[in-house]
Amino acid sequence: MPKEMQKMKLSDEVFRTFKVAKVFRENTDQINCLDFSSNGESMIASSNDDSIVVYCCVEGKPKRTVYSKKYGCDLVQYTHAPNAIIYTSNKIDDTIRYLSLHDNKYLRYFPGHTKQVVTLRMSPVNDMFLSGSLDRTLRLWDLRSPNCQGLMHLNGRPVASFDPEGLIFAAGIDSRQLKLYDLRSFDKGPFSTFHVRQDFAGCEWMGLKFSTDGKKILISTNISQIKLIDAFHGDELFTLQGHLNSTGLSLEGSFTPDSRYVVSGSQNGRIHVWSAETGEEVVILDGGHPHPSHSVQFNPKFMMMASACRSIAFWLPATDEWIPPSTQHQNMEH
Repeated sequence: MPKEMQKMKLSDEVFRTFKVAKVFRENTDQINCLDFSSNGESMIASSNDDSIVVYCCVEGKPKRTVYSKKYGCDLVQYTHAPNAIIYTSNKIDDTIRYLSLHDNKYLRYFPGHTKQVVTLRMSPVNDMFLSGSLDRTLRLWDLRSPNCQGLMHLNGRPVASFDPEGLIFAAGIDSRQLKLYDLRSFDKGPFSTFHVRQDFAGCEWMGLKFSTDGKKILISTNISQIKLIDAFHGDELFTLQGHLNSTGLSLEGSFTPDSRYVVSGSQNGRIHVWSAETGEEVVILDGGHPHPSHSVQFNPKFMMMASACRSIAFWLPATDEWIPPSTQHQNMEH
């Protein structure tokens, strides 16, 4: 991986040069989740075709495919072990599974939810993780134990996420309130509650993330809106708009690693980029996705982005400042 790729800084101008460098067509159905490893060298994708594909970001190619044909797979997440993941089922049960990619064996099962799990978040610092289900519960787990470490009953669809230091977590309540909990004393209730204005009836929160600097909270919705909230005071900073979502899709918005931009897919497959500092749309990128781009993620270490519909696109900036790493191994053509 060239050092130039790490030195380059994101800017409006750099984002406007982003082009699709490689397209992968490993899947036959919607890709429902993407996740980069913490070192940025690999990425994992789960799909409604029951496959989990591991990609090498250094060489720009698929590395491994495992299948979960009986249970299906969704919301795949890397753990802190380099070859272990957790994911949810979208078929016959609602158990969360902890899988070793090294030998394709389950390390542990986490039963308890009675309806589809729609939120799954690993702690950024340890083996704790959060899960939220349509059974209106939010559960706290530890990878080392099959037993739930904490249980909360919520109204509506649960969304939740850890802050970057793993000390607190935020939970969305009935698509109207944000409650912040101290992980060490969450059973005592939230230490802060923020009321978030709902602009449209039927607007439902679909996802929640902290920025990497911990200053902002991003709320993805089932309409053409993403909300940015001040993580300390609960003030609504910006409502990001411009992407298409007229059919109630769960389009996952994400921060870039520097916390300065938000990226999201769209119902028409395009990728939208906004400034998290001004709320202004920076660029709309057309990567040729023929289906809705449900998931867009930026690599945590290197200057690359991934987006997914039924295919996956790897994006790189079209500049002369560095040589894409994969061109050392193969041509980066469609």
